[in-house]
Amino acid sequence: MAEKKKVTYYLGTGRRKTAVARVRVCEGKGTITVNERTLEDYFSEEKDRGAVASPLIITDQLTRVDVIVRVNGGGITGQADAIKQGLARAVKTMFSPKSEQKIITRNHVTMVKGYKAQVKEGPKPVADPNAPAPVDAVLGTPVMALPDDPALGMVKKLRDSGFLTRDSRMKERKKYGLRGARRGTQFSKR
Repeated sequence: MAEKKKVTYYLGTGRRKTAVARVRVCEGKGTITVNERTLEDYFSEEKDRGAVASPLIITDQLTRVDVIVRVNGGGITGQADAIKQGLARAVKTMFSPKSEQKIITRNHVTMVKGYKAQVKEGPKPVADPNAPAPVDAVLGTPVMALPDDPALGMVKKLRDSGFLTRDSRMKERKKYGLRGARRGTQFSKR
């Protein structure tokens, strides 16, 4: 009997208008599957395909990971934006520290969800305001210390590009006694 290969999926959920996308990312060759169809088959317009792939392009992961998406609700562009947010969240989970991951294992499949642990914070140490800032030896200018972890750089790229932020704009509901959300009935002067 052939032994099954262990697979690790990183999960992310994205939403836009009424569209909801559940995204699974795993190590692979760069295939993107949406509702069991290829990306080119599901999205006919180039702008939607570009929106879906943009988190992978900005983090240089386009040819390194396989993406499996289940999306429903909304229209084509709303679904593309929901997939974009879910994919960015899954990539963020992929490169986040183990303390921010929730690991679930079933049979030969490991699923990793991202979550923020609730940490009780005590009083923070106060930095000395009189301490000198680090200075570049060549230029003589103050230097900001950058973290050594490349994963934080990827999360920063995703955050700065706006892929992790939920677009909260929704269609306004119709109100009682009106023809639409705000449009009233036509008024007759005579």
